[in-house]
Amino acid sequence: MSKPRIFISAGEASGDLHGASLARALRQILPDAELIGLAGPRMVEAGVTPMVDFERLVVMGFVEVASRLPFFLSLRRRVRRLLAEQPPDLVIPIDYPGFNLWLSRHAHRTGVRVLYYIAPQLWAWRQERARILAENADAVAVVFPQEEPFLRDFGVEAVFVGHPLLDRVAGWETRSEAIAALRADPERPILGVLPGSRPQEVHRLLGPFLKAATEVKGRRPDVQIAVSGSPHVPASYYEIASDFPVVEDSIRVLQAATAVLTKSGTTTVQASLTGTPLVIAYRVHPLSYLLARRLVRVDSIGMVNLLAGKRFAPEFVQRLSSQEIARALLPLLDCDSEERKAMLESLDSVRTMLGKPGAPARVAQLAAGLLAVEP
Repeated sequence: MSKPRIFISAGEASGDLHGASLARALRQILPDAELIGLAGPRMVEAGVTPMVDFERLVVMGFVEVASRLPFFLSLRRRVRRLLAEQPPDLVIPIDYPGFNLWLSRHAHRTGVRVLYYIAPQLWAWRQERARILAENADAVAVVFPQEEPFLRDFGVEAVFVGHPLLDRVAGWETRSEAIAALRADPERPILGVLPGSRPQEVHRLLGPFLKAATEVKGRRPDVQIAVSGSPHVPASYYEIASDFPVVEDSIRVLQAATAVLTKSGTTTVQASLTGTPLVIAYRVHPLSYLLARRLVRVDSIGMVNLLAGKRFAPEFVQRLSSQEIARALLPLLDCDSEERKAMLESLDSVRTMLGKPGAPARVAQLAAGLLAVEP
């Protein structure tokens, strides 16, 4: 197939990041491929033609998604029309299960091959949806080792490819470079505040996170505070953080920080790669939380805790007490504390579970293999 048409579907900042790496890897082995899809700024820069305003896709929570239902129904109609009028040779959904599981089913029904990349965490909630992958995905590239045997038990053609963040580590700043870029004092501890990359997350989390950080500073005045911002979030959301530097580079904050207060998700994995002790906190709409509690089958929300099989990083869900969060953070800001030493050991063990660099190239090879096979 000389000029394959590949539809790549991402729906949030992390998917855009990994989709961009995949697009570049695809260009290496399929230089004439036409890449289109649901693409954010990084994917567009990597050569993917977007078909929708990416910012409208970035949404989290049952209630929040319901409020945007007309948009998502319209998006489905557009994708149906595209698959009918200009069918791709391969669809690559990236995470984002609320939309991408539907996309996988529809693409399969229209005879298009599907390579799902970064599988939804079905082992954590709604395990029965694994059958959707088994029935509709020709292959699933998973980034956590426990996912391969779990999905294979449901009949999914799952392949562990390693975590794509491993390919980015070499390009990250060193700790001293990150501290210098923040213009921080290297002799004083730094607390990083990472409230997320979605507007809803920042709206719900930044206030409580700043209260906890202020509580920490009240008990330890030498602590420096840096807030991680996001280009996907309006600047007005960060006005309450005007007393602290807001940096649109979460890796810089993680590398510079002595410890961080972070939402759950990709940043917890990044913390394992930077070796940064962390406290995890999260809050969603109360109704979304009640619905999630009925579906979730695991005891932790932090991926590092799930990978380790124990809750070594403290977690706070819904009830974000500034005093309790500060109590969990303070020993992690002490370089000689036993709590910090134990956490660094656990983070190192998680790092070894993530495989080896090269995930985007492995996924590109899987894609090339599917394209070479006649449906």
